[in-house]
This record gives sequence, structure tokens and C-alpha cells, in this order.
Amino acid sequence: MELIINIFSLVGSLALFLFGMKTMSEGLEKFAGDRLRSILAAMTKNRVMGVLTGVLITALIQSSSATTVMVVSFVNAGLMTLGQSIGVIMGANIGTFAQ
Repeated sequence: MELIINIFSLVGSLALFLFGMKTMSEGLEKFAGDRLRSILAAMTKNRVMGVLTGVLITALIQSSSATTVMVVSFVNAGLMTLGQSIGVIMGANIGTFAQ
């Protein structure tokens, strides 16, 4: 019985997380628009700039997990491409060690 409750808790938590990500990305897409897209494009125009952006953002907010979640939301909302996000996530991992 306890196993079934744990499974339902896991599935429910995952569903709530995915719903929250979907809602947040739709809100970002409506709110941000072209201005944020151009800012993100300028900050990640090549891989080196993307890595430096990831390191800087992670150092500022002190959380590589938060940086990664933001980047995933931006990609999901269509504000960043997958190629742009790779450098930022690598920079977030480097920024974790720099703290």
C-alpha cells in the first residue's frame, strides 16, 4: 500500500512540475517577446559568450540549478535555440565551481 502511495506521489509531483514549466514558458513567451529574444541572442552569439553568460548568471544568483531551469524555460518558450542554451548550461556548471 505504501508503494502505491509513493508512486502516485511521484507521478503527481512530476505532473505538477511539468504543468508549472508549461505555464511559465507560455507566460515568458507572452511577456518577453522580441526584446528579450534580442538580448539573449546578443549574450549568446557564440559559444564562448554563452559560456561566459552562464558563469556570470550562476555567480550572480548563486545557483546553477536555477540558471539551468531558466535556460530550459527560455528554450521551451522559443526565446533561445538549443545551440545557444548548450553554452549557457556549460557555463552554469563552470560557475558552480567558481563559487
